[in-house]
Amino acid sequence: MLPLLSDVRIVDLSTIVLGPYATATLADLGAQVIKIEPPGGDLYRAAPPSRHPGMGAPFLSINRGKRSLCLDLTTESGRQVLGRLADSADVVIHNMLPRVAEKLGVDGDTLRADRPRLIHCVTPGFGSDGPDADAPAYDDVIQGRMGLASLLTDSDGSPRLVPTTLADKVTGLHAAIAVLGALHHRDVTGEGTSIEVPMLETMTGFLLAEHMGGRAFEPPLGPPGYNRLLNPHRRPHATRDGHIVLLPYSARHWESLLELVDERVDSDWVMDAEQRSRRIEELYALVGRLMPTRSTDEWLEVLSDRGIPAGRVSDLADLFDDPQLRAVEFFRRVEHPSEGAIVETRPGLRVRDLPDRPGRPAPRFGEHGREILSELGYSEEDTADLIASGAVWVPA
Repeated sequence: MLPLLSDVRIVDLSTIVLGPYATATLADLGAQVIKIEPPGGDLYRAAPPSRHPGMGAPFLSINRGKRSLCLDLTTESGRQVLGRLADSADVVIHNMLPRVAEKLGVDGDTLRADRPRLIHCVTPGFGSDGPDADAPAYDDVIQGRMGLASLLTDSDGSPRLVPTTLADKVTGLHAAIAVLGALHHRDVTGEGTSIEVPMLETMTGFLLAEHMGGRAFEPPLGPPGYNRLLNPHRRPHATRDGHIVLLPYSARHWESLLELVDERVDSDWVMDAEQRSRRIEELYALVGRLMPTRSTDEWLEVLSDRGIPAGRVSDLADLFDDPQLRAVEFFRRVEHPSEGAIVETRPGLRVRDLPDRPGRPAPRFGEHGREILSELGYSEEDTADLIASGAVWVPA
């Protein structure tokens, strides 16, 4: 945890991955995050593997640094507790459908009516001005809708999904950036604001940043797509004993590689960036033919000597022994109060002259209910009444 946002309080009503990833990113920067969970808890708690029910590894990863309060927002008392929380908060974030948010009183109009400094952030599947505003969406749906699945095909041409929750996490990062921008805006103007970060629009812009292709012009100069990235020869290449990825990019890179293998290619077009881009498929095919002539380690040594970007293809297990990740202490062992020893990844960024320490471990369901209610001014008797009514749930 980096102490950059230590004076910022965030009420997180989101579930699964997108919103929790955004607030975990902000918690890594030091924000105080209160995770509001419905009766039964965030469904992502059930994602395996786990030592105990409700504490699955994926949940532990993207809910670190937070406290948990279970509120039943279908009750008047539960909504009153949320109101007090909003009074003390800088940011409220959720990913509910509009009609659900309005019913529970967590929409921007309701929460900001008497709280002009509050920042309200919603991360729906689709923008509120479109015909799909009320449609539910998860990562898989967006990967298909945004055009990504069609770029990843099996040998028979069937579309595939990226095996990570890419749309959730990338949109979550955009939400975190938007919140930081809104906090700065409030510092300058004194006013909060309402932010909407929809998945489809965010991810479509993310994908088309380099894939606009000919559609970047009016009238179009051709179809969308960036030819270098769509080249079928752009892939990890087999070496004598494994696989390697390399990207000779500049004229100097290609010249050095061709000299290394004593390959005779007309240097005029290879040295010209525009011609090289048009004929990149020929060069990628050449690389594919060359790589099996040496082992992965041999290639990495000679490519490194010539400054050509390259790396071995790692599987997930390899990451825990990667020399770079070990040297920067990317993985750290921490003690969780209920789960024992667990391994966390630290934030990728580093801030010079500021300490980076492990923050709170991911919370057990409703673990901090009494603590948070006390901070909000509820007496022990009031808290007992809320628990008895079912508006609040706390573990025994």
